[in-house]
Amino acid sequence: MKIALDIMGGDFAPLEAIKGVKKFFEENTNEFGVHLLLIGSKEKAAEYLPMLSEYQEHFTFIDTPDMIEMHEHPTRALKEKANSSISLGFGLLAKEKADAFISAGNTGAMMVGSMYSVKTIDGILRPAIISPIPRPDGGYNLLVDAGANADCKPEHLVQFAVLGSLYMKCVLGIEDPKVGLLNLGHEEGKGNLLCLATYPLLQANKSINFIGNIEGRDMFLNKADVVVCEGFVGNVTLKMAESIYTIFTERGIQDDFLYHFNSEIYGGTPILGINKPVLIAHGISHALAFENMIKVTSKIIHSNLIGAFKSYFVSASTPIEE
Repeated sequence: MKIALDIMGGDFAPLEAIKGVKKFFEENTNEFGVHLLLIGSKEKAAEYLPMLSEYQEHFTFIDTPDMIEMHEHPTRALKEKANSSISLGFGLLAKEKADAFISAGNTGAMMVGSMYSVKTIDGILRPAIISPIPRPDGGYNLLVDAGANADCKPEHLVQFAVLGSLYMKCVLGIEDPKVGLLNLGHEEGKGNLLCLATYPLLQANKSINFIGNIEGRDMFLNKADVVVCEGFVGNVTLKMAESIYTIFTERGIQDDFLYHFNSEIYGGTPILGINKPVLIAHGISHALAFENMIKVTSKIIHSNLIGAFKSYFVSASTPIEE
């Protein structure tokens, strides 16, 4: 399998990306036969590429002089910088020269590129991004949506539940994942208009294992494998969890459960609902995040997650119009 990696994305590019590639080849058996397509400025990467000298057969370097900066307007940058590392990455996906594309670069450009270059799978109203939520038992729940869609309709949340369930089943091997609707109470009649309208739709969908509402206190427990909410709530929840990790780490508190709030151990965030695997990592990502992003991406490709999405949504009844 071929995975395109934007080595110019992130605050510490290209050093941390290249260090992450080295860690991946050093510490993993490469059981899926991963060949990396490293996209970036050869001039800027030149002093770090010798770190990969013994892995020459496992990667191809694609030189590009341009990159999209974090502050740039996503749509304008993609149009004006056709030779940027992000633009070329999506070009490789569109031409089927890569099986997936990953980057810690401009999040907006990655989302826009996903929508217009790779495109949404037929039948899916809106793609969503996911985030793992650690549990004390060592596993983790999946938060959907973690920030791609600030405003949602009930039909969107139902599709998020399906996307999250298929991810848990295909990638993590959980056969019948429990789905919970994030709400301010367990009772069916609780919540805002969105939650009240979404509940019966989730209940009626027989392809998912809907267990009802869950509260914020339940998110870290083994009550729901997939936690569904609109992206506004999901992103606020995610950022709060990350801040807890930062505060306690800065205070020198060490704990195994706390360590699992470190986003770098999960690599990147997959965009679910598009025609090819695309993962986005934090701009502050270091080598560990890049290593794990490659590992997660290879598992997603191997699991044929995209095929499972297409099988479900394309064969479903006529999609609801927005």
